Amino acid sequence: MDNKASVFIPYDGFEHTKTTIENIKKYDLVDSVYLLSQDGSTVQSCTAIQIDSIFSADTLNKINEHTKNDYALFLTQDTLIEPGQFSLERFIQVADDTDAGIIYSDYYAKKGDTRIPLPVIDYQTGSVRDDFNFGPLVLLRKDALAGAVQSLQKPFKYAGWYGVRLAVSREYPVVRIPEFLYTTVEVDTRKSGEKMFDYVDPKNRDVQIDMEAAFTEHLKHIGAYLEPKFEKVKETGDTFPVEASVIIPVRNRKKTIKDAVESVLKQKPDFDFNLIVVDNYSTDGTTDILKGIAQKDKRLKHIIPDRTDLGIGGCWNVGVHSDYCGKYAVQLDSDDVYIDDTTLQKIVDVFHIEKCAMVIGSYIMTDFNLRRIPPGLIDHREWTPDNGRNNALRINGLGAPRAFYTPVLRSIKIPNVSYGEDYAIGLAISRNYQIGRIYEPVYYCRRWEDNTDASLDINKLNAHNTYKDRIRTFEIHARQQKNAR
Repeated sequence: MDNKASVFIPYDGFEHTKTTIENIKKYDLVDSVYLLSQDGSTVQSCTAIQIDSIFSADTLNKINEHTKNDYALFLTQDTLIEPGQFSLERFIQVADDTDAGIIYSDYYAKKGDTRIPLPVIDYQTGSVRDDFNFGPLVLLRKDALAGAVQSLQKPFKYAGWYGVRLAVSREYPVVRIPEFLYTTVEVDTRKSGEKMFDYVDPKNRDVQIDMEAAFTEHLKHIGAYLEPKFEKVKETGDTFPVEASVIIPVRNRKKTIKDAVESVLKQKPDFDFNLIVVDNYSTDGTTDILKGIAQKDKRLKHIIPDRTDLGIGGCWNVGVHSDYCGKYAVQLDSDDVYIDDTTLQKIVDVFHIEKCAMVIGSYIMTDFNLRRIPPGLIDHREWTPDNGRNNALRINGLGAPRAFYTPVLRSIKIPNVSYGEDYAIGLAISRNYQIGRIYEPVYYCRRWEDNTDASLDINKLNAHNTYKDRIRTFEIHARQQKNAR
């Protein structure tokens, strides 16, 4: 094996960088080690490359210029790296065998003397999230890197690496090695529920704008970009029992279901509405709570499905296809509450004014007791009338509460799963229709220990991410076919 790699390590002055360099330099396959530093500082006779930021287009261009061999080994964060047995040889061997442009692997995180396995997931067409986890160590083929850097349309300050890896994926395989090839120190130790809203934090808005530009270019390259031209929502002539129905799927939420239901029943719109709660065989007392409320308020339609194999999406289908469902179907999770008695009116008003097929609101993150917590307001301003449905493929959610024109929703069907079903249906609708937006908060989203995504283990988190990437893969192919017609 004659191929060698140039190594690029970010340097922020931490002592562990010296250990990482020592560990890396033990390999005969390492030709040279460069430190990526914002102030130009270096250690241990390594060559310093002064950069503006680790992920900028300029930095990736400098990595390309300094890679004189077949591969660049890129450490994407300043952390300790302990390569495993023949780690770099394995990276290069797989790269040679597969002609891959990017190679990454599973890894360990060290906590004290314990190594915790952190498997990553396979890359696919829909792995276009800008936070896709390659792990902190990736191997880049020189030819792939050079072509990708040259293809960048803008001098991205934040989205250089993102734009490069999208460009590489258009021309080369992106290959995961399902082996634990190195050990690092886990930098972000927050629970999954604390990380999932980073992309909508207002302080990251400039980053998101940069990412959107890079991603839009990618969609244009692969023929999946959609122009801002939308189908008109047509009246079907169907009759409905009420103008709007709020739908709540629930299972074992006795602590929160009463709050959710009451926040709906106190709504004061100028039209008739009802509340459909699809009770998925609760065993904790939730059912009794719902029966008690339904006896007092006939607007509550308490449904227990015939089927026992339903996830959240399946329960939504039961509600939407029931005879109780109104012209508009409006979401509320069993953990959450509407912010005041005007929420339902505001949502339906958007349907009437914009003639859209779906409306998405904005919400405030709170704890169980409705006290505001970071990042606070989630308004998904990355959704714009012109580019929102393209940008929706890059991000991990579309906002809440979600509401639908019932005939359109009935025609598409919701995936019978309990994670990502709302995202899947939103993407499918946005392929053809404009989505109306409400940027003021109309919803409280409560985070507490029983939320389904509050604290996921790595295998469950990977399963969720794989599913959403698969949904994106389906949607990208559908949009490519739409453009080809």
